[in-house]
Amino acid sequence: MSRLRFDDLKQYSDVVRSRRGDVVNVRFVEPRDAEELQNYFRSLSARSRYNRFLGAMSELPQGVLHHFTHVNERDGFTVIATIEVEGFETIVGEVRYIIHPDDGSLEFGLSIEDRWQGFGIGAALMKNLECRAAALGAERLVGDTLRSNEGMIALAKKSGFAFTHHPDDWKLVRFEKQIAVTPGAIPCASWRIAAQNAAQAAVAN
Repeated sequence: MSRLRFDDLKQYSDVVRSRRGDVVNVRFVEPRDAEELQNYFRSLSARSRYNRFLGAMSELPQGVLHHFTHVNERDGFTVIATIEVEGFETIVGEVRYIIHPDDGSLEFGLSIEDRWQGFGIGAALMKNLECRAAALGAERLVGDTLRSNEGMIALAKKSGFAFTHHPDDWKLVRFEKQIAVTPGAIPCASWRIAAQNAAQAAVAN
């Protein structure tokens, strides 16, 4: 598993594009983002929040917000997608994920702000997440969603996930994908940094 430097999270930032060409910055959330992240979740439609958290929620409880904004390997990571709107960095999507070293899986949840859905940002985040997961040493991506969440199911299918029954809740469906990122592509900063660290370690040994 590649170790992250939590004193310099900006080095893991990436830039992707929406389907219409918008520049989307993808970066780890920081404690300073707490208010904006809370406002982001509040701005989601009731349906989008329900789909994201698998139940009714109007905002993140303070304890949950703290976990979302303080990334670490034990509690998980939060990545936000931002676009500059009228000169301000605006959150348009987020991904929360945690790696399980025991089985090599990376479990995640994802949301896109309602007004920005349909522009390919979710698909771009999924590709970026796969690269970040590979850099952490994960072997497969795993997610759960409501059977009624047609948008997430369609995105997962488009991204190459296979679907199985959820083992504990009939209202949910589980989707999984084996990670297949080619080293030569270097599709994200996390992968590039992990490769550099591995090369340095090899030279040192």
